Amino acid sequence: MARITFNGLKEYELKLAALKEVSRDIAGKAIAAGAAVIADQVKTNLNGLNTTDDKLALAAYSKKTPTYLTKRAKNGLISSFGITPMTVDNDGYYNVKLGFDGYNEIKTKKYPKGQPNQLMARACESGSTAMIKQPFMQKAVTSSRKKAESKMAEVLDEEIKKRMEH
Repeated sequence: MARITFNGLKEYELKLAALKEVSRDIAGKAIAAGAAVIADQVKTNLNGLNTTDDKLALAAYSKKTPTYLTKRAKNGLISSFGITPMTVDNDGYYNVKLGFDGYNEIKTKKYPKGQPNQLMARACESGSTAMIKQPFMQKAVTSSRKKAESKMAEVLDEEIKKRMEH
């Protein structure tokens, strides 16, 4: 935690007032830093997912046997993964979301634009009748939570100290 010394109550009051004006910016930087830590772990977990090739997956599907994500579906997840810009809701809560966007390159009769990446991520995370469960998102959040919180605290301390010393 940063330690800052003031030359009287008036200086302290002025610094706190100035800090209030930039609090959204400071919170945004801290939240973005924490989200980045978790996102890095999600990417690591995605890269570690077991895969199968398209022909084996199709054969398993026709036999109604669950199988792993295909390599192309995994690549779609990796390339579509991202962090949304920070928003503030009506209650004053700051939010960022980690997730998947768009479609992979596997086009089917049901999905002529490609399979939805969000659907593939959910099926992989929770399992389905066609896919073997390989949780990656919740494991990433759980395993990196303390590191993300530490990074957020570090950024908050740095930003507050920087603003209070000027």
